[in-house]
Amino acid sequence: MLVMQWLMLLIFIATFIGLLKYQQKSEKVFAVSLLACLATGLVSADTVLTNVVNPGLVTLVLLVLCSFAFERTSVLRRVSAVMINGSKFKSTLKTLVCTAFASALMNNTAVVAALISTIKKNTLINPGKLLLPVSYAAILGGTLTLVGTSTNLIVNSLLIEQGANSLGFFDFTLIGFSAFIFCLLVILSTQHLLPKLDVENFAADEYLLEAEVAGSSKLVGLTIEDNGLRNLDSLFLVEIVREGRLISPVCPDEVIQGRDKLIFTGDISKVLTLQQFDGLSLFAEKDGLLRDNLTEVLIKPDSAVIGKNLKKAGFRARFDAAVVAIRREGTQLSGKLGDIKIQSGDFLVLAVGNDFSSRTNLSKNFYILSGHTPENMLSGWRDSLTVFGFLATIATSVIFEIALLKCLMFYIAVLILSGCLTVNEVKRRFPLEIWMVVLGALTLAKAFENSGLAELLAGQIESVLQGQSAYLTLIAIFFITLLMTEIVTNSAAAALVFPIAYSIALGLGVSPLPFVMAVAFGASGSFISPYGYQTNMMVFNAGNYCLMDFVKFGLPVSIAYSIIVLSMIPTVFPF
Repeated sequence: MLVMQWLMLLIFIATFIGLLKYQQKSEKVFAVSLLACLATGLVSADTVLTNVVNPGLVTLVLLVLCSFAFERTSVLRRVSAVMINGSKFKSTLKTLVCTAFASALMNNTAVVAALISTIKKNTLINPGKLLLPVSYAAILGGTLTLVGTSTNLIVNSLLIEQGANSLGFFDFTLIGFSAFIFCLLVILSTQHLLPKLDVENFAADEYLLEAEVAGSSKLVGLTIEDNGLRNLDSLFLVEIVREGRLISPVCPDEVIQGRDKLIFTGDISKVLTLQQFDGLSLFAEKDGLLRDNLTEVLIKPDSAVIGKNLKKAGFRARFDAAVVAIRREGTQLSGKLGDIKIQSGDFLVLAVGNDFSSRTNLSKNFYILSGHTPENMLSGWRDSLTVFGFLATIATSVIFEIALLKCLMFYIAVLILSGCLTVNEVKRRFPLEIWMVVLGALTLAKAFENSGLAELLAGQIESVLQGQSAYLTLIAIFFITLLMTEIVTNSAAAALVFPIAYSIALGLGVSPLPFVMAVAFGASGSFISPYGYQTNMMVFNAGNYCLMDFVKFGLPVSIAYSIIVLSMIPTVFPF
């Protein structure tokens, strides 16, 4: 081996060790690897700059940015509203199927994040029996399409860098769908192995919010369950105030009437979710301040508003603010928000106007604790534009065979021009970590080729496997990727194994596509560890699982997944 080849091998090994040691900082590990390749002359600055605008990488970044707008639509809320009702088996089946198909088009991490609260609050199925299956369903759903998971897009970026054509939107679907059906049967049959989660009651210090139903609202005449008000993300309907009468607890079959006051408790950052319901207005909305930043304050003992209810305290006139929510330490508040009398030590969340900070009476009445930014949920025509625009973007790319990158550029432009996505949101949430991981992976792959190590490896493997089946090598690549996924996360595993798999395919003189697919599906097959996939980590904490829960429940799923994937790859993508 030449000096450059030894250098490349050293950088590759160091990258792997770095990913093992710093699992949560993979983007920094790949950044150091990129700089090492650049410093040793394995790649040029021009190569790095070319990789920065790799079509596959830009497509991945644009899809992540699109997902920020898509996450704020009513799609997940509407889906979650119809999932958990009826029998336990039907509810479980609907939840897993809906999760998988939502993950095929949306970021599966966002899908799981939106469903965790709904699952933990449901009273039909113990959350411990459902949270981990939902994570697995999201992982499996991500394998259904090119855009279902960042892993597929990373592999596609690396393939494009080799001069090959981009993978098609549905190239993953046949294998992914078969794996999903088979694994779903395993999940349903082994669900009883999961532990039950001790369901905690809602804390007494959660904020109380009020929303009024207009007489012309489409919610009127339908039940709480039919309207999807039972499964909101981080908000829980605790009471209804109807003509001075308090209805508590609220049954799922309670029919909503006009002028009802709906009392919610929960996370104030989710307050704008309620705006997605027709004819539902919040207490603070009458003052036209709801879309401004929220400020949390603590009422001082000598405040002028103590002893007055919220309706008569005149917050707009006094402070240029309106009350969004209230909480009181150690007490579960109840009833209409406007009728609650303010006490010293109460916590209020205020939607403040432009003059709030200049008012001279603030220090006398409040301790200002912090600001809260409500999640800017989309509603009305913007909600529809975001959802149907995304579906139209995908359909245009598939039907007319236009590059997905070009379609996404126009879709992002429409989102920004329509206000569904702001430039500040793009800057604030730009996926720099993903971008750095893929850029580092592209650079490593090019250095692998430039050093001659790829050609050397291909030749050695060809001589070792002469006369042997390429299928055995495919199986080895799949399981190496699968193992690395559980150790160093899915994106890092795909980035590291791809150049080796591609070189092996060339060395064997066979089509690289089966090996590319083995890397993609292997990197997505994280079922026996909470650390290999972000959705697993999310439910690991939410469900209070232990590592052995993943092993006992995930091992049969992993075996089923491997059998189906390895059986179908050579059939769908012949050598």
